[in-house]
Amino acid sequence: MTAAERLFLEKGLEQTTIEEITTGAGVAKGTFYLHFSSKADVLQALRARFVQGVLDGIVAAVEGLRHEDWRGKLAAWSTACATGYLDAAGLHHLAFVAAPPATKEGLSRNILIDHLTELLAAGFGENAWSVSDPGFTAVFLFNALHGVVNQPGIGETPAARAELLRALEVHFLHGLGLLSGID
Repeated sequence: MTAAERLFLEKGLEQTTIEEITTGAGVAKGTFYLHFSSKADVLQALRARFVQGVLDGIVAAVEGLRHEDWRGKLAAWSTACATGYLDAAGLHHLAFVAAPPATKEGLSRNILIDHLTELLAAGFGENAWSVSDPGFTAVFLFNALHGVVNQPGIGETPAARAELLRALEVHFLHGLGLLSGID
């Protein structure tokens, strides 16, 4: 998949051949077809790998905090999620924007939203915040973050990225009533 990702990013999905992928990966075409039936299958696997990578970064950031630090966990979630998108913007664009779109369900139900829903429900259970519907709130917050990080040219310099991550953190905290105003 790494060879396919590199080639898709360099040449585009349509312009990349399966032969180029297998040559780049150092495998026979038969080996390719044991795992994938088409380039579309490879793209779907790249989508899954991208989202899992973002989730892995989120989990590491959130789990590194004290159990009772709910505000820190929510801030870490937003920062890690945005960083995951920004760090792999080319792959995200290829897999979700330039290629045929994933289902509509992707922005209302995915492993990132599920993780945020669990975090919001757990924080509610510990009286860290008041959330009447953790699932709805997770979809709302995720899509707000997703829309912001997908803007062209966003967070391109280290200073702009730091400012963006801080703004996302503030909006996440404000959205759960953890800040009295938007800084």
